[in-house]
Amino acid sequence: MTGGLLDPTAVRELASQLGLRPTKQRGQNFVTDANTVRRIVAAAQLTEDDIVLEVGPGLGSLTLGLLQAARQVIAIEIDDLLAAQLPDTVAARLPERAAALTVIKADALRVDAVPEAPTAVVANLPYNVAVPVLLHLLATFDGWSRGLVMVQAEVADRLAAGPGSKTYGVPSVKVAWYAAAKRVGTVSPTVFWPVPNVESGLVAINRRLPPETTATRDQVFAVVDAAFAQRRKMLRSALAGLSGSPALASAAVVAAGLDPKARGETLYITDFARIAEQIFLS
Repeated sequence: MTGGLLDPTAVRELASQLGLRPTKQRGQNFVTDANTVRRIVAAAQLTEDDIVLEVGPGLGSLTLGLLQAARQVIAIEIDDLLAAQLPDTVAARLPERAAALTVIKADALRVDAVPEAPTAVVANLPYNVAVPVLLHLLATFDGWSRGLVMVQAEVADRLAAGPGSKTYGVPSVKVAWYAAAKRVGTVSPTVFWPVPNVESGLVAINRRLPPETTATRDQVFAVVDAAFAQRRKMLRSALAGLSGSPALASAAVVAAGLDPKARGETLYITDFARIAEQIFLS
């Protein structure tokens, strides 16, 4: 035992007891290294007052670490078997903190309410749904101010990218509506079971106010989606369908103070908001 945390032997024993075979469909890769858990918890900068929302707790590797640092952990788990086992694992390995855990058996993309408003989000997000889950949590629970998510390295780069970067795209811009995202570390595949064929990245999320705009979030995001639908298209072409014609798109972009020959990959979230104002509210 490593201070209540799971090690490789404990992870495999738990999986064997449950008859569990991790599935790619649900992006199940379980952390087996206690030092990695400690590193993630430390990077999350939690306090004893924090209520942490965790998505995809799996066998509980990260959950146990979070319970040692925060006041409460609300864990959302889609897998029936894992959701049922998690309270027992915590009771066995960290009995003094068992009451601080709440497990919600649900799809994180559909959860719209939890028992208490979270103040932080810390999660090893399933690779296949990491971006939509993060955007859903940002849109649905506006009380949390900071977070730390572990995602596939390529996704981490996209989330943290700024205008002009090759990896800057729809995820980068939409997350920027809610928060500042920063890549803060890399995690080796060897700390997971099963071992994935890619590295993971740690991304710190610090919420901020959305841009001041008369356009709605959905309107701004519609402009973002259109601008990146065909990445190399100039704005006047990319936004033609949304505006009604290339000429109207050009006029809207110019009115927003931007160059219609520019591409979406060079724009900030505030630029997209100004364009949305012109397209939808003019």
